Amino acid sequence: MSDTGTGLDRVHSVGGCLMRIAYGGFASLYLLAGLIAVHHELPQIWLIAFAAAANAAALAPGRWRIRAAVGAGALSLLGTFYVSTAVDLHHSNPGVFAEIGGLLIVIARVVWKAPRDRLVPLAVLLGAAVLAVPLRWSPVAALVFTAPLGITVAVALGVGLYLRAVDARRARSLAAARRDERLELARDLHDFVAHHVTGIVVQAQAARFAARSGAAQSPERLDTMFAGIEKAGTEALTSMRQMVGLLRDAQHTGAADGEAFGATGTTAGTAGGAAGEAATRPVGDLGRLRDLVAGFADPPATLALAPDLGPLPPEVAASVHRVVQESLTNVRKHAADAASVRVAVARAAGGSVEVSVRDDGQGRGRRLPSSGFGLAGLSERVDALGGRLRAGPRPEGGWEVVALLPAAAKE
Repeated sequence: MSDTGTGLDRVHSVGGCLMRIAYGGFASLYLLAGLIAVHHELPQIWLIAFAAAANAAALAPGRWRIRAAVGAGALSLLGTFYVSTAVDLHHSNPGVFAEIGGLLIVIARVVWKAPRDRLVPLAVLLGAAVLAVPLRWSPVAALVFTAPLGITVAVALGVGLYLRAVDARRARSLAAARRDERLELARDLHDFVAHHVTGIVVQAQAARFAARSGAAQSPERLDTMFAGIEKAGTEALTSMRQMVGLLRDAQHTGAADGEAFGATGTTAGTAGGAAGEAATRPVGDLGRLRDLVAGFADPPATLALAPDLGPLPPEVAASVHRVVQESLTNVRKHAADAASVRVAVARAAGGSVEVSVRDDGQGRGRRLPSSGFGLAGLSERVDALGGRLRAGPRPEGGWEVVALLPAAAKE
């Protein structure tokens, strides 16, 4: 599994916590100052309490988001009803601005993250709570301030819907990138299956020819023939199982919003271009890998193949090529200041294959356009083979991509 997404999520989580702490501190100081100013009037203290509840809901963690939003909206409406019917307020309260601000943040967060079936009721509840606040003073105040407050509610709704659309679009793009990588690996596996089956047919024909020739065959010779057929059949079955699993996942339908796959046109284009791409997809050996690294001259790249590497299963060799290809592309895009790139393929513990691409760049220089999903698709390919992918900065500087692929040495 890739560690890249986990690292980014950790950074975002820390940033969100710092923002909550900063906002919570500011709101607390503001409400404390307001409480000191109006502490001699009980109704005004209640208004400060309503504002504190709204801001607490704005800072609520994700698992409490819905409950906090319902509680803040309901408490604000009940407070408005109580104050407008049982209390006569003679002057404004500084906590009202904090309450409205907190409710607007809650609206934006709810519209952004709430499940679709709860979105409309929550938006109506919170919007009504904001629009009803001026009723605490008089109907005239409500007439004057409802329109401006309505604009702020609309802005909060718009912000939440925009963030929701961005998340959905990114989720669809990520799912499409993973699907495309799975389909490409399935096409590679299809080629490998065809190769294995062809070997089975050829060896079976050789065995039949030897039997028809009438020449005596030694047990060792027959055992070698049948062992070759058995080995090719086993490899074909393994590749076929992987291919069927990948196609089943890639062609999953009925996904919810944010889990959609590529458009129909993309699929058609992929099918139509399969013949053209067959010549450019890596074959099941490391010959293309040497050519790939040798052709990467800016910055210069070196390749180190371990002496004990041995022949690799075709799907593993193709994935090694894909990891190096994507990593070198990222170096060219994002590390123009790198002086060298080192590519290494070696055996790891348990017979696995470790492929690593390391550069010494600091991320300065040109920044070419990038979809941002190359590593996600690469992680999907590695995961499909039962491996792990790690990408991140190196302690001594630069960037590294390391993939560990399970592969027993072929005899």
